[in-house]
Formats: sequence, structure tokens, C-alpha cells
Amino acid sequence: MQLTSKQIKSLRAEGHRLKLKPVVSMGQKGLSDNLHKEIDIALEHHELLKMRIPALDKSERRELSKQICEQHDAILVEGIGNVIVIYRCNPDSNRFAHLLQ
Repeated sequence: MQLTSKQIKSLRAEGHRLKLKPVVSMGQKGLSDNLHKEIDIALEHHELLKMRIPALDKSERRELSKQICEQHDAILVEGIGNVIVIYRCNPDSNRFAHLLQ
């Protein structure tokens, strides 16, 4: 799924409007199987997910964010510091369809 910059901007604004709190935090074990399961469950339920990743340098955080998005078929909406916001559409609920038109 590809989103335009306008759609990503709308999702970013919605994340701020909803005052999302990080739902998933990555621990010392990194991208473990349990973490992937938690990310999938959270994306299925929330669609728009704020996630805390470890305090790595900027290039490592960017690479980690890219891996997470690729593995979960999600889109990186925003990355500030060690917090990222990702989006994956859930066809059953599609809570944010009005933002993506």
C-alpha cells in the first residue's frame, strides 16, 4: 500500500490529535518473535500505532523502523527520537478511511 504525502500528513495529524501513547516498546531482545506478534496484534486492533524503539543512533533507528514496516506490511508515518508511528490498514474496521480519500 502506497500513501501520498498528504495522506501521511493526515495520519500524522490524527496521531497527534488522538494523543497516542506508545503501545509497544522494544526491549533488550530486539525484534523477537514475541515482539512481532505484539506488533501484529496492535496493528490489527489500532491500525495507527505508536512504538518505542531503543535509543540507537539515527541510522540504526531508521533501519530498524524500515525492517518493522517491511515485515508487518506497514507504513512509517513519523519517527521522532526513539518513537515511531506506523500505519497498516485493517480492511474489517478501516478507522482512518476518511483520512485516506
